[in-house]
Amino acid sequence: MKKVAFITLGCKVNQYETNAMAQQFIENNYQIVEPTQKADIYIINTCTVTNMSDRKSRQMLRRVKEKNAEAIVVACGCYVQVAKEEIETMEEIDIALGNNEKKDIVERVEKYRQESKRQNYREDIMKQRDYVELGQISYTEKTRAVIKIQDGCDRFCSYCIIPYARGRVRSRKPENIITEIEKNVQKGIKEVVITGIHIASYGKDFQEQYELIDLLEEINKIDGIQRIRLGSIEPLLMTQEFIERLVKLEKICHHFHLSLQSGSDETLKRMNRRYTTVEFKQIVERLRKAYQDVILTTDIIVGFPRRK
Repeated sequence: MKKVAFITLGCKVNQYETNAMAQQFIENNYQIVEPTQKADIYIINTCTVTNMSDRKSRQMLRRVKEKNAEAIVVACGCYVQVAKEEIETMEEIDIALGNNEKKDIVERVEKYRQESKRQNYREDIMKQRDYVELGQISYTEKTRAVIKIQDGCDRFCSYCIIPYARGRVRSRKPENIITEIEKNVQKGIKEVVITGIHIASYGKDFQEQYELIDLLEEINKIDGIQRIRLGSIEPLLMTQEFIERLVKLEKICHHFHLSLQSGSDETLKRMNRRYTTVEFKQIVERLRKAYQDVILTTDIIVGFPRRK
């Protein structure tokens, strides 16, 4: 039985997609092993949020060959999607897959095993308009399941490369999300983490009106799920109407990660963040009023450059 090891960099979306790829390999009679072990196939699910994540992705791709010089090395994900020229110069890589190509990973590995010829697969993700399903994922090494509900982002913050790595907003069908969560419940999972590239945009690409709060209300009804945790949230999602509906959902964890990015209105404008510090403070006050025990966390970018 061939052994496969995964190294996952970056966000919870990557974690979910690693679980999806691992499940595909298991269903095709491969064995999943720890990345510290000797494996026949190493898969590095890369990240490209910062220069540091780019460098770490390159480092991981080079290091795995040291564990087994004969191993097949697969690079996939965001760094592969946006750094075509750099990826093509790396001799350590046998297979390069963009984000949409992760669904075909077993097929690509099997093809390489037959032909021993380097493969590069990378679609123009900006042209993708439909959510790409990776199947119903129940594989997880944790006691809670990460559930991906959408991909892509239309915000185009001035500092952010993610829309170019992930494409425009594509929302997953609610029925597929519900079915996946129900399958996780059957395996004993009691907590789900709702994640995506920009979950506040969930449903904006549907023809009929159906938004994140509608989905959360449906998930809240699922027997067996005890806790629903939200991933990073766009602050502007937290309108008074949204919070009034959210507070009625008893399974929602009272922890919200609102990405502030800067405490300067001038900088927020240059970042194209579309809210002011006053608006952010009002959102925080709404949440504190709705949840007496609320826990709030955030992100801050330090040293954002000024225009010349």
